[in-house]
Amino acid sequence: MKQPTDFSKYISGFLCNYLTNERGVSQNTIKSYSYSFILLVNFMHEVKKIHINRLLIKDINKEVVVEFLNWLQSNRKCNDATRNQRLAAISSFIKYVEYMNPAALHTYHQILSIPVKKSERKPISYLTIDGIKLLLQQPNVVKGKGLRDLTLLSLIYESAARVQEILDLTPSSLFLESKPYRVILHGKGNRSRTIPLPEKEVQILKRYMDQYELFKREKAQQPLFPNYQGQKMTRNGVNNILRKYASMAKQKDSGLIPDSLSCHGLRHSKAMELLESKVELIHIKDFLGHKSVLTTEIYARVNPKYTFEAVKNAYKNITTDEIPVWEGNNDLLAMLKNIVK
Repeated sequence: MKQPTDFSKYISGFLCNYLTNERGVSQNTIKSYSYSFILLVNFMHEVKKIHINRLLIKDINKEVVVEFLNWLQSNRKCNDATRNQRLAAISSFIKYVEYMNPAALHTYHQILSIPVKKSERKPISYLTIDGIKLLLQQPNVVKGKGLRDLTLLSLIYESAARVQEILDLTPSSLFLESKPYRVILHGKGNRSRTIPLPEKEVQILKRYMDQYELFKREKAQQPLFPNYQGQKMTRNGVNNILRKYASMAKQKDSGLIPDSLSCHGLRHSKAMELLESKVELIHIKDFLGHKSVLTTEIYARVNPKYTFEAVKNAYKNITTDEIPVWEGNNDLLAMLKNIVK
């Protein structure tokens, strides 16, 4: 029986053990990293003519990685942001290999020196309060899946949840029986955060859960928003729901609904609402589940009103209301001019 190569041993340990047990990263990150290496293996096979059964760690060097990244952009039409994601996966893997076997430090460090590409940051797309109100008026709660759709979209907004955080929710994640009403979200890096829920959102949730009998004990660990098969909805499914109602709302008032709106745009909308309500950035950071407040600062940079208010509040008057003694005194002014001649 053919023995596995060192590459297969390392990649298996990296994806199945290290990321989960030592780094504690989320399953979504592991899926993303796994797909990056599927692409790398395909590249090595198609371009470098090295089958996975013969692929060795020494075959992965700086030149190969750069060629792979260029291949992603030329052959697969990946943008700079996606290229950087694939590079991040490879860099994390190389750090693991370096940790497990530091024999080829020079090669590893060369790979780790590959710079990320500066990509153009897209402007943040978000809704104003009036836009949110218009959007949430569109689902028909007495027909079909209207109540589910209203509950889904309003909860994404009120909790500023990422799509995957919403998809991972179960009825047991909600605490609606007594105040403070709250939902527990499980975010990036397996970090959890508790988000308070307003009374109106709790009423919508209770109505939805009553209709779908989600208060039953046997459904406590089932998806809060299941698809037709009773499984978790997909990202595409949620985005399709949003696009449907965004299109309906845009027909009623195109000025309130941006041309491009994603579920992450609802998260942005909540962040901007908190910012305009003068909530401190450090608290918005915790609400959004950001690892660093530097990530949260993007909302302050795109909101000129926030900057204006901050400068205005920091303003200190350094001038005097008294007119200087030489103002209006032509004789004194003439004397000073003579002095400097």
